[in-house]
Amino acid sequence: MLDSILTGTGEAGLTAGQMLLCMGTSLALGMVLALLHTYKNTYSKNFIVTLGILPVIVQAVIMLVNGNLGTGIAVMGAFSLVRFRSVPGNSREIGSVFLAMAVGLAAGMGYLAMAALLAFTVGGAGVILVSLPVWRSGRGARELKVTIPENLDYFGIFDDIFERYVYRSQLQRVRTVNMGSLYELCYRIDLRSEAQEKEMLDAIRCRNGNLGIVCGRVPESREEL
Repeated sequence: MLDSILTGTGEAGLTAGQMLLCMGTSLALGMVLALLHTYKNTYSKNFIVTLGILPVIVQAVIMLVNGNLGTGIAVMGAFSLVRFRSVPGNSREIGSVFLAMAVGLAAGMGYLAMAALLAFTVGGAGVILVSLPVWRSGRGARELKVTIPENLDYFGIFDDIFERYVYRSQLQRVRTVNMGSLYELCYRIDLRSEAQEKEMLDAIRCRNGNLGIVCGRVPESREEL
């Protein structure tokens, strides 16, 4: 079942049927991986298109190399140049890219059943892990910006409030605003309960003299591998 369909080709080379079968399998599995990547995730259309066609591209390259050392070195050099022209992605995007490349590599060597098993096993495991109610630190993660007067000492000023409403808090940066008459404190917090967010903000408003407060989700671009 897990044998290569290219075994025994030897000097006869690839047939059109074998090539089309490998390309069709790679393209179909690429579409499956692209759909799995969209599950509970933010994505761009360009990335999904790239993820869908990446396995068939890798599969074609592996077939063209076909044991030729010189061609393999040239392809490796070309891929290294492409790497420096790409934008860094988050951890889930990088994992999807590596999975697509592994599927394409297996299909390029003729192991179509192994490619399908790899795509559905690893892709399905990723979907299950995303759906589990475990490791939910990202769901209650917030970026909190609080403005306070310059006469207040910001060190530990909201610790008692954070003890009631958040699991953990970290002061990330401090900057002066309004010509130095105000301070803006930026925290990274993990809420105990999203339903208590307004109650926490009301408590902070009483502490900072009803000055500006901004509470929002942590930008996705910060999640890097």
